[in-house]
Amino acid sequence: MADLRDCPTCGGFFNYTGMREVCAKCAMGEDEMYEEVYRFLRRRENRAATVERIVEVTGVSTSLLYQWVRKGRLHPAVFPNLGYPCDNCGKLTNEGKLCAGCSADISNELRTFEAAEEFREVVVENDRKTYLAHRGLK
Repeated sequence: MADLRDCPTCGGFFNYTGMREVCAKCAMGEDEMYEEVYRFLRRRENRAATVERIVEVTGVSTSLLYQWVRKGRLHPAVFPNLGYPCDNCGKLTNEGKLCAGCSADISNELRTFEAAEEFREVVVENDRKTYLAHRGLK
């Protein structure tokens, strides 16, 4: 069932069906901008263009460009300098919400936490055995 929402671009009301985050008029405008960006990137000399260069030449907003990359409309495999900001540090990434560096940092911290947790469990178990041994129980 459709919800009535405000368009974040123009402020008008539209029926949100889960497909687009903007009204039909703004969606048509976004599609026209997408076509312009895609035509620019299809030229061989522009395939390695950076986000800043694309914004400068086409006039599209960086947030819209990031949205297209995140949703898979523009593929970083074809256009190598495209990406969107990591949710943690802001460095450009091509997949997921975090860049490779932040993902590795979180994995390392998780491994360290798990190792510390295992060590605590061993210490508690050893203390329990020591207590029971002193009382003559095993």
